[in-house]
Amino acid sequence: MLALAIPLGLIVGVSLGALGGGGSILTVPALVYLLGQSPKSATTSSLLIVGATTLIGMLPHLRAGRARLGQGLVFGLLGVVGTSVGSFLATGIPSKVLLLAFAGLMLVVAGLMTRRRRAEAQRTGTSAAPTTPAGPIIAVSPFACDCRRLAVLLLTATGVGLLTGFFGVGGGFAVVPALVLALRLPMPVAVGTSLVVITVNSATALVSRLSHGIHLDWSLIGLFAGAAVVGSLLGSRITSRVAPGRLNLWFTVLLVAVAFSTLTRTLLQPG
Repeated sequence: MLALAIPLGLIVGVSLGALGGGGSILTVPALVYLLGQSPKSATTSSLLIVGATTLIGMLPHLRAGRARLGQGLVFGLLGVVGTSVGSFLATGIPSKVLLLAFAGLMLVVAGLMTRRRRAEAQRTGTSAAPTTPAGPIIAVSPFACDCRRLAVLLLTATGVGLLTGFFGVGGGFAVVPALVLALRLPMPVAVGTSLVVITVNSATALVSRLSHGIHLDWSLIGLFAGAAVVGSLLGSRITSRVAPGRLNLWFTVLLVAVAFSTLTRTLLQPG
C-alpha cells in the first residue's frame, strides 16, 4: 500500500508545479480510494502533503518571475478567517456529503474556467490569456483606494479560505481561477502565485484541524509528500514551455475528470 504513495505523489507534484492546483483534488481521492484513509484523515493529511509541496515548489516560479510573493501572501492572509470558519463547519458534515459537495464544486469551477478561456479566445483570436502584467492588488497610494477591486479581493480571498478549510484542501483548484477570473493575472503568473496562497491556506487550515484529534499515518504522509516535492520541481518546468490557454484547458480537464471519478465512487459506496 505504501508503495503506491510514491507514483501518486509524483502525479500530484507535477500537477501542482505545472498547473498551480489539482494537488488536493487528486490527493484526497487517492488517499481515500487507493490508500484506504478515511475522508477526514485524508483531508487533513492532504494539507500536510500539499503545503510542504507548494512551499518548495514555489521556488522555481519565484526565480523565473512567475510568482508574486507579496500579492500571494496578502491573498492568503486575507483568507485566514474563512479558513478557520470552514474547518469548524466541516467537523459536523458526514463524509459522503463532504465528498459529493467537493465534486460538485469542482464542476462549477471547471465551468467558470471554460467560460474564461472561451472569452479570451474570442477577444484575442487565440486560446492564450493576456500576457500584459496585471496591476497591484491594492492601490499603492495610502490616500487612494480602488474600492471595487479591494472588495473583490476581500470576498474572493475569504471565499477561497472558506473552501480550503471546509474541504481540507490547499485551495489551488479555487485559487488559480480566482487569480485569473477576479484579479486578472495571466495564467502562468496565477499558477506561480497560487503556490504562495496554497502554502498559507494549508498551514492555516492544518492548525485548525490538528486540534480535532484526527489520526494521521505519518509514514504514508512522508512518502507521499517527498514524491510530490520531486514532482512539483519537474512540473514547474512545464509552465514556462506551454501556452497559457493550454494550461487553462489542462486544468479544466483535470477538474472534470476528478469530479466525475469522485461522484461515481461516492455514489456507488453503500450507505
